[in-house]
Amino acid sequence: MAAYDLEEQEQLAQLKAFWARWGNLITWAVTLALLVYAGWQGWNYWQQRQAVQATVLLDELEQAAQGGDVERVRRVWGDLQAQAARTEQARLGALLAARVLVQGGHADDARAALVFVVQRRDDDELAAVARLRQAGLALDAGQLDEAERLLQQPLPEAWAAWRADRLGDLRQRQGQPDAAREAYLQAWRALPAEVGYRAIVEAKLNALGVDPGAQEQR
Repeated sequence: MAAYDLEEQEQLAQLKAFWARWGNLITWAVTLALLVYAGWQGWNYWQQRQAVQATVLLDELEQAAQGGDVERVRRVWGDLQAQAARTEQARLGALLAARVLVQGGHADDARAALVFVVQRRDDDELAAVARLRQAGLALDAGQLDEAERLLQQPLPEAWAAWRADRLGDLRQRQGQPDAAREAYLQAWRALPAEVGYRAIVEAKLNALGVDPGAQEQR
């Protein structure tokens, strides 16, 4: 029994020596781990709360848009920016708000909403939609250099047809009918037949004296 007591005393002495050397470091490490865990839990709670708020506001924004209530759209869009700017719902809301604001004659406010989407590059697809709409607004305003700048920036391949269509519009404004025809043809060929917008591109080609269907049959 004395041997066991001596062994326990030696182990206890080793433990005391170990704790004297490393105890503070271990305490700080455990405290830091607890703080990180608490922070992570708090961050998750904050994100979930933001997502819920953003979803409620986006739903209200959609209702306002459906009713054509421009002032309500403007107000709710402001709330969405202030309360949940980092969320996916905010970017979707910006695109929706921009469309309604343009229809209501508030082009500058629409541009600001589209810039909001482009500056938050969490989703390249949404940024591509926003940039194409920016180019459309620039064309409507006669800002051809700005439209050119926007359309020459990289976009995901999925949006190549839409960019080609916008380029066709731009070349038309620039007095370049041959380049416009080529851009529209590129857009028409890239758009699937079941996409309704293809008929609009075809009408633009017809106005330039081109029947894309006949060309494809040659």
